[in-house]
Amino acid sequence: MEQAAAFRESIDNGYTFEGPSFVLGGAMLGDKTLTGTLVRLPLGTLNRHGLIAGATGTGKTKTLQIIAEQLSREGVPSLLMDIKGDLSGIAVAAAGHPKIDERHAAIGIPFEASGSPVELLSLSDEPGARLRATVLEFGPVLFSKMLNLNETQSGIMAVAFKYAADNHLPLLDLKDLRKILQYLTNEGKEEVEKEYGRISGSSVGAIMRRVVELESQGAERFFGELSFDVNDLTRLDGNGRGVVSIVRLTDMQDRPKLFSTFMLQLLAEIYATFPEEGDLDRPKLAVFIDEAHLVFEEATDALLDQLEAIIKLIRSKGVGLFFVTQNPADIPADVLGQLGLKVQHALRAFTARDRKAIKLASENYPLSDFYDIDQTLTELGTGEAFVTALDRKGRPTPLVRTLLRAPESRMDVLTEQEIAGLVRKSPLARKYNETIDRESAYEILNKKLEAAEAAERQQEIREQRHKAERTVPVGRRGRDKSMFETILSSTTTRQIGRTVARELTRGLLGALGIKRRR
Repeated sequence: MEQAAAFRESIDNGYTFEGPSFVLGGAMLGDKTLTGTLVRLPLGTLNRHGLIAGATGTGKTKTLQIIAEQLSREGVPSLLMDIKGDLSGIAVAAAGHPKIDERHAAIGIPFEASGSPVELLSLSDEPGARLRATVLEFGPVLFSKMLNLNETQSGIMAVAFKYAADNHLPLLDLKDLRKILQYLTNEGKEEVEKEYGRISGSSVGAIMRRVVELESQGAERFFGELSFDVNDLTRLDGNGRGVVSIVRLTDMQDRPKLFSTFMLQLLAEIYATFPEEGDLDRPKLAVFIDEAHLVFEEATDALLDQLEAIIKLIRSKGVGLFFVTQNPADIPADVLGQLGLKVQHALRAFTARDRKAIKLASENYPLSDFYDIDQTLTELGTGEAFVTALDRKGRPTPLVRTLLRAPESRMDVLTEQEIAGLVRKSPLARKYNETIDRESAYEILNKKLEAAEAAERQQEIREQRHKAERTVPVGRRGRDKSMFETILSSTTTRQIGRTVARELTRGLLGALGIKRRR
């Protein structure tokens, strides 16, 4: 009893905050839930980022859903990366179930079924408002890091962007970039060398191969206009609830390069666009990255450095990032150290390597007088997790085994008809789903090359005429006779004509009875 009282006091003190917060679940001591001992999350520190980890089937995705819908209730918009396609159900209220009522009775809070305002977004052919960005918005530095270019190749990329800017050639999509690179080493080689220095054709070829690799993963759909305005991610509905924007990425699992590229560009755009906010009482935007290992596995070292820098700095813009993955080891150590909220679901120890991973995972959490962390990590049930957050002074809250509340929305996907209905009513779909292909670098350079070719042909024709005129004798530079004229003017033709005329005349006079003397 003394341990239970000490535990209650520890949790009540550690999870009572000034300012807005919401209930994540109920505290557990051993495998018993202490009704009324609530685990709350403070909104004011959720811009310090977070981690949701655990083995397959332990409830990570539902935890993401719970946090996103509770943030929406509190007027905080969210952006969800839906890799598995099972998050769209957040748009409609849950049907309810006796087990849900039982769970909430154990926690000590009522269950209220409710859907959240949802906006569907897409990078591909999935239904939703299209997400696009121009090549120019990436810039040469980020584009070079994305393609993992060396120093020489990065310099060429910088020249390509500079040439496009100096000559008013809009770089909108990948065909614009390819055309610029081809021009630098072919038709425009002399012009470029005079202004920017010599460019290696082999280095340009290496860059082109990287661009083609990116295109093979469907990147041509992402680059172009109309560019997505990240301010559209921070909308509230008419009731003041935050809009949950869901990027449907079910067909992106085999294209991780595009996924990591999109994520980095989006975060860079948010960082560049959003104003400095300082310490707010709640985040301006929460971004949840499901299957986060896909971002880090395919990212180059340069890209990782860029991502780590953005993660450290973006919280000052009022943005919280939440990584969802199976094991904390999937997240680079420098990134993991920046994550204030940690929700750790069960880990499974099937091998010696698994046991080592659990040992390392337990070291990411505060020490506890109430739990054997290594052992408890393998005993957590579905819908249970170890939780620790940051209080308003930046101190970790006590580690607590938590029975998580149930999602208020549907724990399943929407039907095709429901998805189509959301897209039909979407103002963003009407705004972004029209394809715009205005004149850009590709078209302008093609016209320039066509004009140059036409000028060359005209010059060749003039030179041939001039050469022909120089080879004709001076007395014969008039109009040449035709073949018919040449035949008529010959001596033989004139002689034959006189003979024929004489014989015709004789025949005619004889027929009239007139005889001619010789």
